[in-house]
Amino acid sequence: MAASDPLRIATLRGGATMAILSADLDEKTELAQQTARRWHERRLSLRSPLDPDLAERPGRPAKPVLVPPKATEKRSLHTLAGRIAMLHALAHIELNAVDLALDIVARFASEPVPHSFFDGWMRVAFEEAKHFRMVRDRLRALGADYGDMPAHDGLWQAAHSTRNDLTARLAVVPLILEARGLDVTPSLQDKMRETGDIESADVLKVIYEDEKGHVAVGAKWFRFLCAREKKDPAATFKALVRANFRGALKAPFNDVARAEAGLTPSFYRSLTSKNS
Repeated sequence: MAASDPLRIATLRGGATMAILSADLDEKTELAQQTARRWHERRLSLRSPLDPDLAERPGRPAKPVLVPPKATEKRSLHTLAGRIAMLHALAHIELNAVDLALDIVARFASEPVPHSFFDGWMRVAFEEAKHFRMVRDRLRALGADYGDMPAHDGLWQAAHSTRNDLTARLAVVPLILEARGLDVTPSLQDKMRETGDIESADVLKVIYEDEKGHVAVGAKWFRFLCAREKKDPAATFKALVRANFRGALKAPFNDVARAEAGLTPSFYRSLTSKNS
């Protein structure tokens, strides 16, 4: 695709913004990965006055139709329809994760942070694009595709609410939304294996292992910003979550995986009434 020509990517912020704006999902993931490759090869500058402007919302195809979270149907994983529904929901999460990783780069490219901040987030963007493609390929192998079912818009709303505060963005997106994946993905893997759907379970395993690293990137830079401002990370996290996150934090938590990523129970335990 001409639009995915890496020669069109002039800067890191420009490439990330083009990927966010693209409504063609093959192009979006290709632009994300090309921008990441060129940035890691040190073939891009960080930003330019000629970079395109960020839009209020990322580019999306006509489908799926976006509905409130409660309007999305939950089905048993012991049926093919249920496994397709779960994979469709996962594909939607991974697509949003691509745009969220790119947005933290493009939106905060003028922040006084080391270049290694952008190294970490472009690795995340590259891997989220890989995840989306893997899940979509699995959907297609099961006779479905992304867009076949409604999906909810809660993930992008979380990004929009933290668009003016990098520390809040780190608290909400990697340390709440991505960390939730560490809690629920192992049991989903097990359920997929129980049904005999080993291929889907293997996709979930790749995602789970990569997501540990994504939460670690978030925790690293959240702690960095807190240290620079001489703030207590756990107390700051709680205050930012209460101010910027509408949902509830739900147990059970995968304390081991969270701690490995640098997110210890002192951050999140007191934010839920269910300490199980």
